[in-house]
Formats: sequence, C-alpha cells, structure tokens
Amino acid sequence: SSDLEITNFTNHYRSGHLYFTLRDAESCVKAVMFRSHAQRLKFLPQEGMNVIAAASAALYERDGAFQIYVTDLQPDGTGGKALALEQLKKKLTAMGVFDAASKRPLPAMPKKIGVITSDTGAALQDVKNVIGRRYPIGHLLVYPAQVQGDAAAASVCRAIAAAERDSCDVLIVGRGGGASETLEAFNTEQVVMAIYNCTVPVVSAVGHETDWTLADAAADLRAPTPSAAAELAVPDVRQMLQQVQDCSRRLENAMQQQFRQKAQELERLRSE
Repeated sequence: SSDLEITNFTNHYRSGHLYFTLRDAESCVKAVMFRSHAQRLKFLPQEGMNVIAAASAALYERDGAFQIYVTDLQPDGTGGKALALEQLKKKLTAMGVFDAASKRPLPAMPKKIGVITSDTGAALQDVKNVIGRRYPIGHLLVYPAQVQGDAAAASVCRAIAAAERDSCDVLIVGRGGGASETLEAFNTEQVVMAIYNCTVPVVSAVGHETDWTLADAAADLRAPTPSAAAELAVPDVRQMLQQVQDCSRRLENAMQQQFRQKAQELERLRSE
C-alpha cells in the first residue's frame, strides 16, 4: 500500500532488523522488517518518511498483537529515488570511496586495455575506432555487459572481475548516454564498490557531458563519453613517434655541435 508514514522508527543495529509503525490518514499498525529484507533496501528509512510498502500480516503470538511483516519499502513520491541516491552518496563519501587520494595514475603505455560495455551499443565501436587510430599496438579486450535494466549492476561487476583476472592494465567502464533512469546501474553501491576495489585503474565513461554518476566519482578518471575515455586511456602513437623524431634531431644537432666545438679546440691546439 502507499501513502504511509513511518513513525517510531528503530534500527536494531545488532540484529539488522527494522522496527517501526506505519500510519495512514485513518489508522496505524506496528511493523517489522527482518534483516534479510532490510539489507536489500537501496535507502535508509527515516522517521516521518512517506513510503510504499509490500508486506504480509500476521498475529504475533507471544504478545497476542497484530503486526505486519514488511518485505520491501520504496520512498513515496517523485523525490524517492533522489533521496535514496543522496543517502548512498553520503554513505560512500564517509567511507572515502570518492577521495582524491585514492585515485591512481593510468599506465603510460598499457599492453592490455579492457572495455566493459554493451556489445551491441555504439559506445564499443567508438572505443575501438579511437584506440585503433591512436594506439594500434595495444591489445583490446572486450567484456560485454548489460548496462541497463535490473541485471545490469551484477553484469558490470562480473565483467570487472573478469578483466582483473586477465591482468588488464587499464579499464574503460561505460556506455552511451541516455535518460537518467537508464544509468541506474552505475549509481548502485554494487558497481561503485567494484570500481573502487578494482586492482586495475578505471576510466569511467557513463553518459554524456552532463550525466554524472557515482561510478564516475569512484573511478580513477572520468570521461564524458566513451570516445573521450579511449583517448585518455591510451597514448597517441603518432605523437610518440613525433617525439622520438624530435629527440633524434636534437641529439644529432647536439652531437654535430660537439664535433664542431672539439674540432675548433683541436685546430687551436695544433696552431699553438
């Protein structure tokens, strides 16, 4: 049912159970949410919060009291998802997940570049095109993953784990842009912690310029698009070759200058 207000809220931290009263305009009832269901919540219920609840009703025999057993809660109203996201952001911030000090530099010349995205979207082709042009000597490994829908978060996490096992040197995790609701997998604690705990430096590319997710904040480097992520993840071989040529010319000029200087010194010694 909906239009319910939480009152008398108690979070029993030792057991993980939640105890509260659900009140509507006409009545109220005691409720309990056991740990097995509570730990799956995407937000922390609070006193006075309006919610939508799924529950079963029963008689608590010990006290002879009627109560309901809640199996799921959702914040009521359009601000519910925003509230859950803000609570998760605060929790992860307190854990240090977004700290700048935890960011790692990307390798200068990665041998294995892992790409985690949908194998049917344009994002993968964009990454392939950029890396093929800039860094054809790199070995591109693709780890297909669902990037939206209920199964997306678990799919992205499995792909990250596979890339770690393959000893990739850098990872690009992302997708093409989309409506904010299609980016939900990248705002889950599951995906954020997988990126944070990943042993490989991660470049995130979730959405477009204006789409920021918690996964972006947890990554070692954030790019606005998959193409931009590819440019950040690998060097440009053409620029590297140009730098080598420039160094070679400078070395040759320096050697010729040394030869001329020594030749002049030798000529001076001979004439003395």
